[in-house]
Amino acid sequence: MRVGTVKEIKNHEYRVGLTPESVRELAAAGQEVWVETGAGLGIGADDAAYVAAGGTIIATAAEIFAQCEMVVKVKEPQPVERAQLRQGQILYTYLHLAPDPEQTADLVKSGVTAIAYETVTGEGNTLPLLKPMSQVAGRMAIQAGATALEKAHGGRGVLLGGVPGVLPAKVVVIGGGVVGFNAAQMAVGLGADVTILDRDPNVLERLDSHFVGRARTLFSGRAALASEVAEADLVIGAVLVPGAAAPKLVTREMLGTMRQGAVLVDVAIDQGGCFETSRATTHADPTYVVDGVVHYCVANMPGAVARTSTYALNNVTLPHALRIAKLGWRAALAANPHLAAGLNVHEGKVTYEAVARDLGYDYVPVAEVLG
Repeated sequence: MRVGTVKEIKNHEYRVGLTPESVRELAAAGQEVWVETGAGLGIGADDAAYVAAGGTIIATAAEIFAQCEMVVKVKEPQPVERAQLRQGQILYTYLHLAPDPEQTADLVKSGVTAIAYETVTGEGNTLPLLKPMSQVAGRMAIQAGATALEKAHGGRGVLLGGVPGVLPAKVVVIGGGVVGFNAAQMAVGLGADVTILDRDPNVLERLDSHFVGRARTLFSGRAALASEVAEADLVIGAVLVPGAAAPKLVTREMLGTMRQGAVLVDVAIDQGGCFETSRATTHADPTYVVDGVVHYCVANMPGAVARTSTYALNNVTLPHALRIAKLGWRAALAANPHLAAGLNVHEGKVTYEAVARDLGYDYVPVAEVLG
């Protein structure tokens, strides 16, 4: 199979779909790999590294979209890229379709077979292709929040860990999954006063056992959430409903109870955000203020640490890429139900139930497509 990867064009996105090491693995498996010139510069990999790994450098993304059977990316295709997708082609990348009707409509129209990293499952109902970026984003959320709390960036002027004789910042983490856990770890490590909210008693028990008093856990009822948000210096939105739009847990009304200069970091923004006042921002202009509360809603946070993120991502995406290239998408999905869960769109059909429900499409089960 001819597999291609292109230079990401989303604002300040420096990751790349395939590392030179991944290209070497695909080439060793007998696949032909095309790489757009300059695609790896954001992770410190020049064209020569890809050539040495067995790849072919291609001058333009247009050639890759036109001639490659599978395109491997990181972020969702941008409008100019979606216009080049075609029926019979495989797109393997993050998609986050539920809050993005324009992208979904374009993919449906193109006829492409689109496999989304974020809905590929693993043992125990896990999301292994989403996990490494959730780990990165959770840790980065605390770094970003700490910076936004600085007075020069519009925040309250509060140091997360405080100093002797001065209380630390109060950090509230909404959601105890991978993002929330990693955010809490970072905040605790910096000496902040941390509370984690979740609605799953098993998650709360696991977190309580891990942090052993260094962070509090609290069941996320409406009253508890409102109370914690009102007292917080920094709130991390770490809510995930796999493949679906994130619920709006922090309302505009709650902002009126918050301290002036408090900070909200919405890690769920890829799925539409979990704060009512959230809107996607970029690394070029990451924050805005609503009712005196600073909002950080960058939709590709891990892109800022591109090398770490790309290698972490390739560790989990490459095995499936190898299977798809070797077997073809249909046989690869038929042989692996976890990979089959990643199929979101195929030849004009929406094959992921949450996306179909949220955006009003007829749902066509993957089993029907494979059959």
